[in-house]
Amino acid sequence: MAKKPARRVEYREVVYDARRWTMLGKFRERAKYVMNALESAHIESIVHGSIARGDVTEKSDIDVFLRTPVSSFAVETALERAGIQAEKRLVVQATPTYAMKAHVEIGENTSVSFPLMKMRTVEREFYGFGGEITLEGLRRGLRVPGVDKRLMLIEPTVKGHGESTIVGCEDRVAHVLDVSVETVLDRVRALLRRDEVGRTGVFLEEELSPDETFEMALKKLAVKKPAVRRRWRSA
Repeated sequence: MAKKPARRVEYREVVYDARRWTMLGKFRERAKYVMNALESAHIESIVHGSIARGDVTEKSDIDVFLRTPVSSFAVETALERAGIQAEKRLVVQATPTYAMKAHVEIGENTSVSFPLMKMRTVEREFYGFGGEITLEGLRRGLRVPGVDKRLMLIEPTVKGHGESTIVGCEDRVAHVLDVSVETVLDRVRALLRRDEVGRTGVFLEEELSPDETFEMALKKLAVKKPAVRRRWRSA
């Protein structure tokens, strides 16, 4: 069952046990392996979400993201050289106005994604909102604040993390995360709406054929789908 947004103003401290610290270390080692493979091809990446914040569970995903558009051939070649095989490749668009992204699933709840066009500020700050960290940050053992799907601000502590609702505290949260208030408000609206109407999914998700590149798939979708064409032209 998906976590529901917390609407009450509250704060609590969560102390991690040894099992949770071990789990976090395991997930981070997996993220570092993938990010090292990309770095070897001079491709910078981040990992975002609970892996960056530290509040992992058994079901946590390892989401590696490239901040800027890059050649899909370069990305896939870097992964293959490290022995990382793609299990599924998808073009994804969250809403009709959002940038299309390449999404490469590589197993063990792990994926690599990157924009296929320039992102707008609210799209880019989505990752900072949830918490993002670089490969160097992982190497140094850092954890960063970010907001989870319950709309709780997760702030790392020595023993675990502190958490508090962000509803009604959007200005403070924007300052802590160094994102715009508009981005915080946008995410609050989106997650509260999902709580009310159920999981909304994504606007577009199309799997690539084995011999198809992301660039080829994007061109094909732009011909077939006006929303994709409009967003592509506005980039």
